[in-house]
Amino acid sequence: MSIRSTLLAGPLGFGTAPLGNMYRNIPEEEAEATVDAAWAAGIRFFDTAPFYGAGLSEIRLGKALKKYPREEYTIATKVGRLVLPELVDTSKRTFGEKGNIFKDGNANAIGYDYTTEGTLKSIKESQERLQIDRIDYVFIHDLAQDFHGDAWVAKFFEAQHGAFPTLDKLRDDGVIKSWGQGTNKVEPIEIGLELSDPRADGMLLAGRYTILDHESALQRLMPLATKKNVDVIVGGPYNSGALVGGQHFEYGKIPPEVAERVKKIAALCDKHGVPIKAAAVQFSLAHPAVVAVVPGSSKPSRITEDVAALSYNVPDAFWSDLRSSGTVSPKAPLPIDK
Repeated sequence: MSIRSTLLAGPLGFGTAPLGNMYRNIPEEEAEATVDAAWAAGIRFFDTAPFYGAGLSEIRLGKALKKYPREEYTIATKVGRLVLPELVDTSKRTFGEKGNIFKDGNANAIGYDYTTEGTLKSIKESQERLQIDRIDYVFIHDLAQDFHGDAWVAKFFEAQHGAFPTLDKLRDDGVIKSWGQGTNKVEPIEIGLELSDPRADGMLLAGRYTILDHESALQRLMPLATKKNVDVIVGGPYNSGALVGGQHFEYGKIPPEVAERVKKIAALCDKHGVPIKAAAVQFSLAHPAVVAVVPGSSKPSRITEDVAALSYNVPDAFWSDLRSSGTVSPKAPLPIDK
């Protein structure tokens, strides 16, 4: 079943990694207020993962959504990591190239497991944390070099013979609606798209099809997704906040060349009076393979900005200037092309 056909309320979702205390310690009431703001704004698609704060994001999201009818929202979570009972010193915990991004999350250790058993255990435990009886979309999380180094190929093989066929069967049996990979890298998704069996029907690509960073995805991933009719959800459309005044890109410091691109995009936005969030969200959604964007947020006011960005009337002149300036790839579809 395609993701496109099962989204309940349009293409804007809410990425809940920040609810796992990513970068800062968010008070419980602020976390719940942010979910409530998303609901009040009409958002009905929520994306989470066990990784986000070692279960904290799922726990907070489940608590906040408990007051709303289950049939009125769509929820995605991920497999590949298990939240373990052992506790660790979170001040020293690091995750591959992403460093210590959840130092204020729960203190539980995290273990990798892409096997059939690990996949089924992960789904069961996510349902318990979320306090729900079913999950709509399941993505195999971070099956890529940024977390596993050179061992990522071995992890991919483990998932190919474990998580992939397991999720394929769960979808065919109607237990879940869709499955795929969720990564910050294009290569694993490209490999997955080329498999003849099992076949994923959706992919969550974080930070790699944005107005700021899309060149590599346009080479093979996006054409493959279009050809094979696989839906793409764009996570991190603001590139960890780099595009909107934040201090991070790819969860680390913003490189000088990225800062320069941000300046160029911001200058064009200022010239045409366009909010940079509107440019970012609408750029990602302009590709025919993209069915949704899921910005992360930890404050109710940010939710309001995201919703406004989706409906903002961006003038054609902005998109023309963006393309002619060379700021985006000439191969990137823009709203004026539709």
